[in-house]
Amino acid sequence: MSIQWFPGHMNKARKQIKEILPQIHLIIEVLDARIPFSSENPMIAQLRGEKPCIKVMTKSDLADPAITEQWLQYFEREQGIKAIALTTKNPEKIRDLIDLCRQMLPARDKGHNDIHVMIMGIPNVGKSTLINMLAGKSIAKTGNEPAVTKGQQRINLRNGIMLFDTPGMLWPKVESEKGSYRLASTGAIKDTAMSYDDVAFFAADYLLKNYPELLKQRYQLTDLPATELEFLETIGLRRGCLRSGGRVDLEKISTIFLNEYRAGTLGRITLETPEMTQVETVEVAAQIAEREAKKAARKGLRKKGGAKPSP
Repeated sequence: MSIQWFPGHMNKARKQIKEILPQIHLIIEVLDARIPFSSENPMIAQLRGEKPCIKVMTKSDLADPAITEQWLQYFEREQGIKAIALTTKNPEKIRDLIDLCRQMLPARDKGHNDIHVMIMGIPNVGKSTLINMLAGKSIAKTGNEPAVTKGQQRINLRNGIMLFDTPGMLWPKVESEKGSYRLASTGAIKDTAMSYDDVAFFAADYLLKNYPELLKQRYQLTDLPATELEFLETIGLRRGCLRSGGRVDLEKISTIFLNEYRAGTLGRITLETPEMTQVETVEVAAQIAEREAKKAARKGLRKKGGAKPSP
């Protein structure tokens, strides 16, 4: 399964970004520390070219700190990229981000010229909250729903940095099925795009394998059920999420479970590691190549007037 989107305002934003990029000296890409790879927009890498970039991993207080450290090291292997983990609970670290912007462009900083910084990221990764913290006041609209920011705005931070805000921009299609589920698990994709119980099954399966002790502690379980369905049914019974006849209301308990994960109630959890996503990238590339080969074969047969090959 892959998810496709490209709302009109996002397509418009992409065009506006391309027009203004020549004025930009530095890119800040905001990522969700719980899903640093899945929340990384591949279009941003294409648009920024060789401009220096700071990967800001927000919501780090909700993520596994050991895996966050792995991601910081992973991102900084790439030329021209620095990475930093931030949380709204520690606003003092925002100063580190300002200092990092200056360090990456020492010539402009020493020349007392404004550094033009474009801040980008997919919806619901905390971009607007970060902007408000940088500005020291409420400038960007925030919310729990994806795609709150609809247009561009220019913000003078009055510290030698001019910040260019952009709408939370998604790319046309998420090819990775697991990436789609991770985006949905954290709330980056609107809940109407995928069913709650389907997403909760994915999240529960991952947590049972990777964070069993956190689940035991949160739901006061001595032993964990073997499958994600049994797990959701077990906690559904405990929470009284029942339909007529005493059956567990899977949609209701799935909603509760996902909301508790998103709020950090279950503990500090990261849904992907660098090693894991490298393997998945190879798998997705192979799937795309196979699909394109089949498409080319069908096109060739149509030209020859032959029958379509079986899918």
